[in-house]
Amino acid sequence: MIALALAASLAAAAPACSPEMRAAALAPASGPDEAVRLTCSLRLGPGDVVTKRILLEGRRASGVELDCGGGRVGLADRQPSFPNPTIEIRSAARQAANGGTDWERPSDIAIRNCTVMGPIRIWGMGMNGQGEAVRLSSRSLGHTERAQAAAPTRIAIEASTLHASGGTPLYLGPGVTETALTGSRVTGRAVAIAVYLDAESGRNRIENNDFAIETGREVVAVDGSAGNRITANRFRIGWRGGIYLYRNCGEGGTIRHQTPSFNVIAGNRFTYSFPLHLPAINVGAREGWNLYCGDDAGYPFGSSADNGDHATDNRVENNVVD
Repeated sequence: MIALALAASLAAAAPACSPEMRAAALAPASGPDEAVRLTCSLRLGPGDVVTKRILLEGRRASGVELDCGGGRVGLADRQPSFPNPTIEIRSAARQAANGGTDWERPSDIAIRNCTVMGPIRIWGMGMNGQGEAVRLSSRSLGHTERAQAAAPTRIAIEASTLHASGGTPLYLGPGVTETALTGSRVTGRAVAIAVYLDAESGRNRIENNDFAIETGREVVAVDGSAGNRITANRFRIGWRGGIYLYRNCGEGGTIRHQTPSFNVIAGNRFTYSFPLHLPAINVGAREGWNLYCGDDAGYPFGSSADNGDHATDNRVENNVVD
């Protein structure tokens, strides 16, 4: 009965794209921010290059598989401008009968065998923890549950290369759950982070990946995200930190409800280019040391009541630093 219930909750596989849709996806982009909206499964080959941004939005994108077959999405010399990532997976906002907002989220999307030039961003209520809908929701209890119900879930990125040219290669926005980056490479240069797990997200996996990327900060940020597994990865980095767990209290006036807890960080190898470097793993990296921590004051819960990270019940074991 449990297996049947789980199967029923998964989205049906999307049909294959028509030849016309495939041709439209492969047609040259007129500019760096032009997007193609996918509601069908697209399969490419080694010589194929999609120069348009790819947008997967709402329930209609559920079940879509993008298998590049060794092909590429994006161009190295023409990155989309913020806030338009190379691949964007997002929920669609719909007006509810009561005048509020319903969130129609995509699920069960797979990206395989792709080279992605530029950012992948997955988000629901807001692109980051400072989004207006995220901030308003955070003002009352039950925010974590609302954010997770609104955000994309069960997204798989497999056997791919994510190449950064400034932006964060993979950003999981508030509430994103059960999303996995596995068997992939993360390369290039990021001004800040390589993989960001934002507030109220959880139960995501980063497993068996190669990180050979120059970052301005730590490689992986676990910011108020819980129940994740970061295992068997290889980090070849300069001197910056590796995996940091913290809670970004107060930024943008948003109350962070969830703490960076119940995460598993195991079996990773960190190889540094310089003998002096920041910690490979830092559990509780902030503890309220930010000027904006008071910007969410006035409520008796979450980071409004206590700016501490409260990074508890994390399992950190069998990691190696060279």
